[in-house]
Amino acid sequence: MTSPDPQSPVVTRFAPSPTGSLHIGGARTALFNYLYAKGRGGKFLIRVEDTDRERSTDNAVKAIFDGLSWLGLTADEEPVFQFARADRHREVVQTLLATGHAYRDYTSAEETGRLRDEAKAARTAFESPWRDRAPAEGDPALPHVVRFRRPLPATVVVEDQVQGSVSWSTSDLDDLVLLRSDGAPTYNLAVVVDDHDMGVTHVIRGDDHLNNAARQSLIYDALDWPRPVFAHIPLIHGPDGAKLSKRHGAQAVHEYAEMGYLPEAMRNYLARLGWSHGDHELFNDAEAAEWFDLAGVGKAPARLDFDKLAHVNAHWIRLADEGHLARLALDAHVARNGGASEGDEDRLRRALPFVKDRAKTTIELADQTAFVIKRRPLELDEKARAMLAGETAERIARVRDRLASSADWDVIALEAELKAFAEVEGVGFGKIGPPMRAALSGGSPSPDIARILAALGRDESLGRLDDALQQTK
Repeated sequence: MTSPDPQSPVVTRFAPSPTGSLHIGGARTALFNYLYAKGRGGKFLIRVEDTDRERSTDNAVKAIFDGLSWLGLTADEEPVFQFARADRHREVVQTLLATGHAYRDYTSAEETGRLRDEAKAARTAFESPWRDRAPAEGDPALPHVVRFRRPLPATVVVEDQVQGSVSWSTSDLDDLVLLRSDGAPTYNLAVVVDDHDMGVTHVIRGDDHLNNAARQSLIYDALDWPRPVFAHIPLIHGPDGAKLSKRHGAQAVHEYAEMGYLPEAMRNYLARLGWSHGDHELFNDAEAAEWFDLAGVGKAPARLDFDKLAHVNAHWIRLADEGHLARLALDAHVARNGGASEGDEDRLRRALPFVKDRAKTTIELADQTAFVIKRRPLELDEKARAMLAGETAERIARVRDRLASSADWDVIALEAELKAFAEVEGVGFGKIGPPMRAALSGGSPSPDIARILAALGRDESLGRLDDALQQTK
């Protein structure tokens, strides 16, 4: 057994199977590989394991790359597609046959099934009757599979960077099929060949692959190839400690995007999900790459916590560029209402400083800024009409004219104008605020009056007040 040269650059890979959308667990695996490579000046690669031709789809490939793109995890080289490398996989099998580390097995599928059942009943590993026969006894033209001839008796040990030292007796393993009867390479063979050819030095993946590490290590050793460093990370569980499933809520990365989470928040949260660096909960990408190491990955499954995710997302919303947030909020509005009008984005940008500290998602941002993109004339309900009747309407008309003559249209100036108007009228602001809010927001959630006016702008604000007064006549 040999290990990667410690002086060689770190190369990690993310190897999804394109059978569906990018799962949040896969996203975390990709992130861990990305951070480990970037923090050491190495390379992060992507390999699409599309050998299951019945389940692999172009739509799933697109969904995976869309998810990675949204997360900001870009490979340093063009992605590798495993199915396209089948000839190389078969070439390696020929090497294993030539060196005696593999053999042709002509046992029929039915007979193999019967022998497996017998071995299971006897609590022993399945052994092919062709394992110890001379190669000349078989005819390569006849249907057969090619199996890996595991060493017996032996112990295979994997020094895992997360799980510790893990060992298996080869007596408990069977001889792995390398090539199926149709010549198709199998998963464990293809993974070894591809990782070797891609120069992968560190295999960081879910602990559901831990048993595969035993079989793959034997293939590495048989080929006299250095084994990569293995690190098998625990899977993500739901808040109740059960394996993550649909009943826990969103599973695919695109669902989190649709729910209004920011990619920088997802990177922050996923990095912290099963890994820790002291007490740090909130950190940027540069800090994550600098701090991330395998020693900080725990052995216990991480639990998805939507409250913590919301907290992290709220933090990054507060730090985000307001122009970017305005576009995200506008996208959410368009998704709901089917269109946008000129000036919507500018009004959203002006409104964001007044509401973003209360939002945990961009969907909440959209809810709290809905008042700025309502179309004139706003339809007033009966309660609003009642508030704007009689003397109140006359007062609103007067405050409208005062505001129209204001030289400045910012929050400080508008607050001063409203306060001065209330003093002139000899009333508390409670007589002015509610009817103005109804006229300006149409009942949607909104900040205080001066901030509503500042967000809407002079023309839109005065226009809405005029519309409201017109409806009360």
